[in-house]
Amino acid sequence: MLRRLGFPDFSHHKALVTGVGIDALGSGVFMPVSILYFLMTTEVGKAQVGLAMSIAAALAVPFVLAVGGLVDRHGAKTIILAGNVLQAVAFVGYLWAQDFWTIVAVQALASLGQSAFWGAYSPLVAASTPPDQREVWFGFLGALRNVGFAIGGLASGIVVTIGTSAAYHAVVLVNAFSYILAFAALAKVPGGRAASDGPQDADAPARGGWGVLARDGRYLGLVGANAAYALCTVSLNIAIPVYAIDVLKLPGWVSGALFVVNTLMVGFGQGLIVRRMDGHRRHQIVILGFVLYAAGFLALAASGTLPVALATAAIPVSVAIYTLGELLGGPPLSAAAVDGAPERLRGRYLSAYQLSWVASGIIAPALYLALLAHDRFSVWATLIGIAALGCVGLRALAPRMPAVSAVVTSAQVTHA
Repeated sequence: MLRRLGFPDFSHHKALVTGVGIDALGSGVFMPVSILYFLMTTEVGKAQVGLAMSIAAALAVPFVLAVGGLVDRHGAKTIILAGNVLQAVAFVGYLWAQDFWTIVAVQALASLGQSAFWGAYSPLVAASTPPDQREVWFGFLGALRNVGFAIGGLASGIVVTIGTSAAYHAVVLVNAFSYILAFAALAKVPGGRAASDGPQDADAPARGGWGVLARDGRYLGLVGANAAYALCTVSLNIAIPVYAIDVLKLPGWVSGALFVVNTLMVGFGQGLIVRRMDGHRRHQIVILGFVLYAAGFLALAASGTLPVALATAAIPVSVAIYTLGELLGGPPLSAAAVDGAPERLRGRYLSAYQLSWVASGIIAPALYLALLAHDRFSVWATLIGIAALGCVGLRALAPRMPAVSAVVTSAQVTHA
C-alpha cells in the first residue's frame, strides 16, 4: 500500500519512523488546545495568556541559531533527544502553571525543546537515510507527521467536548509521555553523530561556521525563498480559518473541514506527488508550487464574492488548490537546504533555514489578521505577491546554486 502511494520501504528505518510518528501524535493531541489549556485550567485572562506565549516564543528565537552549532559539535541525534527531554519536562510542568510568569517559564522551556527538535530534525533525516532519496524521505516523514497531527487532533476534540480541568491535564500528560516514547525510539536511530570526531576538525566549524554562512549569499537566498514558502504555508492555520468563519460568516464546521481536506491530501498524496517529481528540476517544481499557492489564494478571494452556500462549497476547493502548492514545495526545498549546506556546517546552515519558519510564525499572525481586519481581499493580494517573490527569487537562484537546480532522482527509488 505504501509503495503504491510513493512512500519508501522503511523496514531499515523503523526507529526513525516510529519516533517521528509518536512525536506527531502527541503534538497533534495538544496543538488544538494549546491556548485553551491555560484558559481552562488557570484564572489568567486571554490577553495575558497570549502575551505570555509571545514572550516565550521570543525568548526561544536566539536558541534556534544556537542549536545549529550544537548539532555540528554534538550531532543531530544527541540534540533531538535533548529536545524530547526538554519538552517532556515542560509539559509535566504545565500542571503547576497557574500564573503569568509560570506560564512564560513552562512555555519557554517547551519552545526551547521544539527549537532543538526542529533544528536537529533535517540533519538527522539527512544523516539517517540514503543521500539519493532526499525528496521521498522528507515527503514521507512530512506526510506521516500530518496524519499524526490529524489523529491527535481528533482525540483533542474529545477533550474539548468534556471540557474539565482533569481532561486538559490528561492531555498534557499524554503529550509529555509521547516525548518519552519518542526519545526511546529515536535513541535507536543510527547515524546523526557530529560531522567529525577529530579535535582539529571539530573545532573548525566553531571557528568559521557562522562567518562562512553569513558570506554564503546563495544559501541565504534559499532561506529567503523558503521564508516566502513558509509565509504561504502558515496561512492555513492563521488567515484561512479566520477568513472563513469570522469574515465570511460560514458555518463553524467549515474550519474543521478545511483541515481535513489538507490533512488527507498531504497524508495520502505527498508520496504520489514526489514520485511525479522524478526527472524534473527542483526549482521548477517549487515555482509550480508557488503558482498553485497563488491560484489557491485567488480562489479564496473569489469565494468572498459568493453567497454563503456557494462560498461554503468553494472554500474547500480553494484549499485543495492551495494544498497542491504545499505538496510541491516542501520536499524539494528541504532537500535543497540539506544538499546546499557543507556537511561539517550542516547544523548551522539548517538552523538558519529553520529560522525562516520561526520568522514566518512571528510575522504572519500580526500581518494577516491586520489585513483581514482591513478588508476581505488585501490579505490574498499580499499572499499572491509573496508567492510571486518566491518564484522570482528561485528563478534567479537556480543558475547559481546546483542544489536548487538539481534534477530530482530520489523518486526513482522507494526501497531503503
